[in-house]
Amino acid sequence: MIYWRPLVQSGAARPKGAVPLAGGGLWFSHVERLERGRAGEVVPAAEAGAALEPLAAPRADFAGLSMAAPRIMGILNVTPDSFSDGGLFLAAGDALAQARAMAEGADILDIGGESTRPGAAPVPVAEEIARTAPVIAALRAGGLQTPVSIDTRKAAVAAAALDAGAQVVNDVAALTFDAALGPLAAARGAPVILMHHQGTPETMQADPRYDDVLLDVYDWLAERLAAAQAAGIPRERIALDPGIGFGKTVQHNLALLRGLSLFHGLGCPILLGASRKRFIGSIGGGAEAQARMPGSVAVALAGVAQGVQMIRVHDVPETRQALLLWQAVNGGQA
Repeated sequence: MIYWRPLVQSGAARPKGAVPLAGGGLWFSHVERLERGRAGEVVPAAEAGAALEPLAAPRADFAGLSMAAPRIMGILNVTPDSFSDGGLFLAAGDALAQARAMAEGADILDIGGESTRPGAAPVPVAEEIARTAPVIAALRAGGLQTPVSIDTRKAAVAAAALDAGAQVVNDVAALTFDAALGPLAAARGAPVILMHHQGTPETMQADPRYDDVLLDVYDWLAERLAAAQAAGIPRERIALDPGIGFGKTVQHNLALLRGLSLFHGLGCPILLGASRKRFIGSIGGGAEAQARMPGSVAVALAGVAQGVQMIRVHDVPETRQALLLWQAVNGGQA
């Protein structure tokens, strides 16, 4: 199988024949031709032939948001044990205040009641619902219009969140944990985010291995995309996440970040969630998760430069400021 990775560029000065990336402001004139067991080769984009269509086609709106420019997803963990902010927003009042503050700079809020950090144990369904659904309902009752996603692997939790006013299901297990979640999302017309993972939160960092991490993750996401469509979820309601840090070493994460633009070939919006993750501290320093904001912003902008449509972050104001400056320097492109 041949894979085509667009070499993404920005700016108004474009060569003749440049191809717009996913209907946005970025573009490419060359692609990297990839095959298993062979070194990549840079060739003119035209050599990709029909494979250019999913790379160039505009993405449908996702949860009512245009995907023509990058969107910021703010993370709200209503958990006692999340790796970065566990316990900070477990109380309903604290969660509501944080959500309202983030909504000033975030395009979508992602609310989760079960930590999926390395080593985390599953949370009972009733407890996860009790943590998340009341917060979502209170936000809607208070007039919040920002789209909300529920970060869960479980159909019952997703159903309660959708009833409370969430619109999107963000599943770190890509519909492999609970067989009822795909049909639920299809029946409710809810957009879904499917994330790559290897193993479970309890085991995922126990010596993860890949033949070729970039191509392996691409193929796995292609399979999950097909499975979601078979469950009745149209491609237009699916976004994909390569799963930085979920069953990956530092080198695996870096390989995925370098090759992110490959995933545009799947024809769906791409979400990058690397905020405050351990590899950032390993490379840039920051033993505590809260000390990794600068590195998190750097990684987010690296993703934006490769055309990802959504960046999932803890530090919303800092990321928003950085994104606005990046776009201004690049002539408004992205």
